[in-house]
Amino acid sequence: MGKLDGRVVLISGAARGQGEQEARLFAAEGARVVIADVLDEQGEALAEELRGELGKDAARFVHLDVGREEDWRAAVAAAKDAYGKVDGLVNNAGILRFNELVATPLEEFEQVVRVNQVGAFLGIRNVAPEIEAAGGGTIVNTASYTGLTGMAFVGAYAATKHAVIGLTRVAAVELAAKGIRVNALCPGAVDTAMTNPAALDPGADPEESREAVAELYRKLVPLGRIGRPAEVAALALFLTSEDSSYITGQPFVIDGGWLAGVSLF
Repeated sequence: MGKLDGRVVLISGAARGQGEQEARLFAAEGARVVIADVLDEQGEALAEELRGELGKDAARFVHLDVGREEDWRAAVAAAKDAYGKVDGLVNNAGILRFNELVATPLEEFEQVVRVNQVGAFLGIRNVAPEIEAAGGGTIVNTASYTGLTGMAFVGAYAATKHAVIGLTRVAAVELAAKGIRVNALCPGAVDTAMTNPAALDPGADPEESREAVAELYRKLVPLGRIGRPAEVAALALFLTSEDSSYITGQPFVIDGGWLAGVSLF
């Protein structure tokens, strides 16, 4: 018996990083997972791998640009066609851009808002009615450590993650009577391509860059290391399962103690 037996969960941005680990863990715990992403090749490969390991109904891939409502409608329709319902959503897709706030081009700011904030809103708006029709379920939004504090050079990102926490609280209040719990993940630094862009640059040494990032967070984070995607996935599982049945409207920080204060040792 898995923690998510009988559930159908759509995870955006699930082709790699945190979303990939969430898809793997949820499928292992019995969910039928809809892997949604703009990275078609990687998403298809992951879905095929999970079907090979866990059975033909374990996973499906759907193309999803989270900033496009028509993509959300198509993804929901594909999920229902495959599995008959959707009763869980993880709004995981997100992008990060580094720039001084006053030097941030409007186009860049709007791009981050489109993916991180509008994407979460469209996910809630399009999937919540399906979850209600299925008899209730869960929504987990991916916010950030920076949604609860400030950080230089990530103004657009931090603004959207503050907004995601606000959306989470409003959705939790509005959807509670419909049997839908809504919570937010607030990760600190996690070892993914988002925090190590060199991993995606064919001309760079990703291991050298990863070590530099890891060294930075050894100094900043009380637990002395960067987070692992699987650790964030475990929290997403908790918030999607019945283990968190009396929890809604809350931001859950998973940051190695970073928000608590910077270590001096």
